[in-house]
Amino acid sequence: MKYLVVLCDGMADTPHPALAGKTPMECAQKPLMDALAAKAEVGCCRTVAPGLKPGSDVANLSVLGYDPAVCYTGRSPLEAASIGVDLQPTDVALRCNLVTLSEEENYADKTMVDYCAGDISTEEAHAIIQTVEKTFGGDHFHFYGGVSYRHCLVVDHGTTDLGGMTPPHDISGRVIGSYLSQNKNAAPLIDLMKKSYDLLKDHPVNLARRAKGLHEANSIWLWGEGKKPQLQNFEQKNGVSACIVSAVDLLKGIGICAGALTPEVAGATGYLDTNFEGKAAAGIRAFQNGTDLVYLHFEAPDECGHRGEAQNKVKAIEAIDRRALAPMLEYLQTCGDDYRILIMPDHPTPLETRTHSSEPVPYLIYDSRKALPGVSHFTEKTAAAAGIFVEHGPDIMNKLLEK
Repeated sequence: MKYLVVLCDGMADTPHPALAGKTPMECAQKPLMDALAAKAEVGCCRTVAPGLKPGSDVANLSVLGYDPAVCYTGRSPLEAASIGVDLQPTDVALRCNLVTLSEEENYADKTMVDYCAGDISTEEAHAIIQTVEKTFGGDHFHFYGGVSYRHCLVVDHGTTDLGGMTPPHDISGRVIGSYLSQNKNAAPLIDLMKKSYDLLKDHPVNLARRAKGLHEANSIWLWGEGKKPQLQNFEQKNGVSACIVSAVDLLKGIGICAGALTPEVAGATGYLDTNFEGKAAAGIRAFQNGTDLVYLHFEAPDECGHRGEAQNKVKAIEAIDRRALAPMLEYLQTCGDDYRILIMPDHPTPLETRTHSSEPVPYLIYDSRKALPGVSHFTEKTAAAAGIFVEHGPDIMNKLLEK
């Protein structure tokens, strides 16, 4: 038996005026997802338990069968694992975004113009992070380069009691002052963020981007604090081997901590320009090499939701269907093995709010051995109307594996 998970990050949504009162899932031309849904178990799953924040970390851990209430220690430690940082038990890791802030003199009066600094390239970003490390790094702070705008700060003998460090994608277009933690433990980190603006506003990389009319990476933004995670090995836990294919460090970090394969895919960006075919090819290679479960993660719908890009979110869903699911299905249908497919988002990222929400998400589970009376189209409404509800998110993996 082969198992495929197609995780469409942030795909679920609410009806939106830009789409004539429909959701992106309702608008998207996704014939393969809909064809599978017509013969699959379709329902809704609560991937974010009450009291937990609706991040991709919590939600993807749930889909993979891990209970975040038990094993979650923070987002950044998972990303740190992906970029090769060996956290010590006394270390605290934080996500270090490169962001674009407006130009008001007082830091607290600035607005979050762009949480990803115009999708800055990894090469440009590493030049900036190297400057940040050279200026602020030392015995206590250590900065590590990741991918695009996503990087890592490790604090030696740090604390996670920081009073809540706000994710920058939650405050797009807002003045940042009220979102800067007032906790005394966070004061050194907030000071780093303030000093980084003065350091980076005229950085050579930013001068070049300014000349091109691009958003500048003129500040670091720290959040997602946590300590070294402890995840049970996925194969030991479930009896099947796994491969996680993703463009983002968070998912790669989860895979590394869970003992799964995490192949690199050239051109995988986490946005609409990602290498959809390359990710599918990596999944097929994993199956051909004997891996039992492939987890294909696509960040593009989530990024489009954060940016309020309605048409692009529709395009992202269509690209997953046409450019990734199609070759995966062709392989599975001809490989000679039975297979089961789970397709779902991890959480909603509504275009209206441009941030994550905790509502249950639609899912489908297709089994090549049997056809079920499913639904004609895979959408939020049809999934809710099907009447099947998975209350405990980690149970969705048990459903897929028939445990």
